[in-house]
Amino acid sequence: MTEEIIIAGFGGQGVLSMGKTLAYSGIMQDQEVAWMPSYGPEMRGGTANVTVILSDSRISSPILQEFDTAIILNQQSLDKFEKMVKPGGTLIYDPNGITRHPQRTDINIYWVEATEEAARMKNAKTFNMIVLGAFLKVKPIVKLENVKKGLEKSLPQRHHHLIPMNQEAIGRGMEIVKKVN
Repeated sequence: MTEEIIIAGFGGQGVLSMGKTLAYSGIMQDQEVAWMPSYGPEMRGGTANVTVILSDSRISSPILQEFDTAIILNQQSLDKFEKMVKPGGTLIYDPNGITRHPQRTDINIYWVEATEEAARMKNAKTFNMIVLGAFLKVKPIVKLENVKKGLEKSLPQRHHHLIPMNQEAIGRGMEIVKKVN
């Protein structure tokens, strides 16, 4: 099993930390992992994306032109990465701020209203974990106990008190994700 993922959105949405958590979760599951972040110089508000590859075998290169899954958090990322999802692949997106929804018919498309759910949870910082939960519902490539271990590795010790809230957000994402086509 190899899963090649691109997570893309604005800086400040938790794109890189979502990828880092997923990568650590794969490591906790004894998978081969590649994590390659890319972001503009402006950080918050600029574009950010991260490639994550999880595999049962050796990963030859983290540089990809196509992805099994695209997790999209803004319109610019949808415009750029929708065409890079392999036929039969998966695109998951938050519709908040999206003006042109995905158009492809040869991929599986899901949406998760993570922005709205984070507001209902009264914590905008849960946004990325809601999205991660949606992904893990659609593609359960890592076990939830390994995601908790991944959170413990990726979060600084001073933030470990937030792990239960993050786990709750992952659960909410798993509950609210919807298939579009």
